[in-house]
Amino acid sequence: MADADGATKFADIEKVEEGLKNLRPWPEGMAISCGSRAHLEKDSIAKRSYFRTLLMYGFHFLVWFLCVKEIRDTQCGFKLLTREAALQTFSSLHIERWAFDVELLYIAQRLKIPIAEVAVNWTEIEGSKLVPFWSWLQMGRDLLFIRLRYMTGAWKLEAKKCN
Repeated sequence: MADADGATKFADIEKVEEGLKNLRPWPEGMAISCGSRAHLEKDSIAKRSYFRTLLMYGFHFLVWFLCVKEIRDTQCGFKLLTREAALQTFSSLHIERWAFDVELLYIAQRLKIPIAEVAVNWTEIEGSKLVPFWSWLQMGRDLLFIRLRYMTGAWKLEAKKCN
């Protein structure tokens, strides 16, 4: 999967495929490889306002604290999943907004699907629909929903059969 704005070039698919291959053998045919901008963090901080940098660190902390411990950049939309991993994760998703990536990776962690994080080239594209403060609040709420609803059993994970 890739962000619609083309911030990550498709030439990097080879890096993400290599990340998937390095996870072999895949338990039950499941694995996920995530493109990551984490290696670009220092450059991006230099270009961002203090407020946006603070929101970014706050969001990263909430993601780590509530949901996903193993992946530094959950929001890079450049991901590659095996068919089995896609069936197991996408069929269980509830979040339809910006934080759906976090839920996808949270589900993968809970199902013990191996996940690789691979550095990709990324370019900021003008015209983002993300409004820093309000989007941060919405994503924070969604992170709480993910954690609490799975913990309480309101949202359940069920194994799907791949044909």
